[in-house]
Amino acid sequence: MENSDYLGKEKVGKLLIKFAVPCILSLIISCLYNIVDQIFVGNSKVGYLGNAATGVIFPITVVGWGLSLFFGDGAAAWLSVSLGEGKGEKIHRAVGNAVLASFLSGCIVILVAYLWGDKLLMILGGTEANIPLAHDYGIIIYAMMPIALVQNCLAAIIRADGSPGYAMFAMIVGAIINIIGDPIAIYVLDLGIKGAAYATIIGQFVSFVICACYLVRSKTFKIKLASFVPDFKILLKIMALGASSFLTQLCIVATTIVNNILFVRYGMKSKFGADIPLAAFVVIMKLFQIVLNIAIGIAVGAQPIVGYNYGAKKYGRVKQLLKLVLIWTGVICLLFTVLFEALPRAFISMFGMGGGAKGLDAELYMQFAVPCLRIYVMFIVFTCLQKVCSIFLQSIGRARLAAPLSFLRDILLILLACLVPLGLGVMGVAWAAPIADAAAILVTLPVMIMVWKKLGLQEKETIAEENFSVN
Repeated sequence: MENSDYLGKEKVGKLLIKFAVPCILSLIISCLYNIVDQIFVGNSKVGYLGNAATGVIFPITVVGWGLSLFFGDGAAAWLSVSLGEGKGEKIHRAVGNAVLASFLSGCIVILVAYLWGDKLLMILGGTEANIPLAHDYGIIIYAMMPIALVQNCLAAIIRADGSPGYAMFAMIVGAIINIIGDPIAIYVLDLGIKGAAYATIIGQFVSFVICACYLVRSKTFKIKLASFVPDFKILLKIMALGASSFLTQLCIVATTIVNNILFVRYGMKSKFGADIPLAAFVVIMKLFQIVLNIAIGIAVGAQPIVGYNYGAKKYGRVKQLLKLVLIWTGVICLLFTVLFEALPRAFISMFGMGGGAKGLDAELYMQFAVPCLRIYVMFIVFTCLQKVCSIFLQSIGRARLAAPLSFLRDILLILLACLVPLGLGVMGVAWAAPIADAAAILVTLPVMIMVWKKLGLQEKETIAEENFSVN
């Protein structure tokens, strides 16, 4: 097993590049599975109804993603802090329990999704027009859920183990298979939306195999059969550390479901109908997700470095990392905001100009989608900074602070999405997002100022102790 001292000695900027860039690419690639499906499906015969159908399934896949992060990010945080404290003897148990819990969680998702069937899809915002497509897509996606969850869990652990490039490689291979497989399955084999689902699960399986192979060459732990014996004491600690990530994903599910329902409900009362607002929102959420994943990738990439240095009481380096993470996030998100506001039609049209619809439907689709995108992403920089702060708190073991901040914006969004449309109609659902973003950052700011001051005090205390020891 390798020594991790370099996490406490190498320049923080260099370390952040090494860990964050592969993590960002991994997360972007992971959301490409669904995005690529939507691009090919949206430009196929089924048109925007296909995008609406994948959007109905999206909350179920996010629940799975959240469960994998619940255990994967928790185990990764445990690994990093344990190494910083010099207590790495139980890391293999944490890894084994996280993997086992992820697999079993995937099995539960399958059971619920299959037993509930199309009734669940109706609850998630399905309509008579898109339910058949959502059913065909979902029933295939569900089948790979346990394996997909284990793969996501392992990717987080692999990054924390000091091999972010390996995790990225696993994701890239799977994504390439999906990108190549989509047009073949959808157009050549004429499988339609089912073809997109088949391409996705094949890519996920290959990524899983690559991640599983890493366990025989891990750096800071040695996996064995005993690692998978349930240890509820360790599992509870993992879950506490991963709670922020899990709650973040659950909030995405909740906001997506609420928005799906509200866009359908208020869309039916407008000239756009039910499916156009739903399909447009699904596309906007994918663009939103790309930017959010970049921000999360920066924060999660920093997680092992932050955790190690915090465990080693190198608080000055922790503050440097926080500063860099916030600067990187702010600059990147502002750049995307400018692009989305200036070129909304170009981004929307990537997913089809209304697909199979011609004339009035296609024109109505763009009439709704373009202003909706501009409104929804107006303050995306606030969203990303707020999420990054939550992940940072998780990285230093401040789970009680991280958890409420992780879902603050989304709770506000749900409440506002229910209220604002009462006066503004279907477009009011979109206006709820920037209002929630602004409110959430105003609450997060004083919390982070308090944490920054606390780190400063800890830094001074550590320096004083070191000087006392020398004298």
